[in-house]
Amino acid sequence: MGKDLIGYFYLALTIIFTVYGQLILKWRIGLKGAMPAENLEKLLYFKNAFLDIWVISGFASAFIASIAWMATLTKFDLSYAYPFMSLSFVIVFFLSVLFFQEAITWQKLVGLGFVIGGLIIISK
Repeated sequence: MGKDLIGYFYLALTIIFTVYGQLILKWRIGLKGAMPAENLEKLLYFKNAFLDIWVISGFASAFIASIAWMATLTKFDLSYAYPFMSLSFVIVFFLSVLFFQEAITWQKLVGLGFVIGGLIIISK
């Protein structure tokens, strides 16, 4: 496998595990409701969240994404690879609409257009 191809594989893993972690955390924290106002209640809230196996998998995915990112940086310059991380914004947006029924607004679509346009320009 060529240097570029394996580098893109590592980059894809970074993005996939980053997106997974964000979606899982949103899902599970959303089920737990709003954070309480009282400090003791906040501690209990976070204790329960940190013991949730799905939340743990979200943190584990962030760790795996970090390892994949380190591998990515062995293949590409940081200034080339880092803009590709903006793809996670695009993917999270569409999956948030699909899974969490988040609103699609023209402002978000224009912003995504700028992100994608910027990625195209900087990757050339």
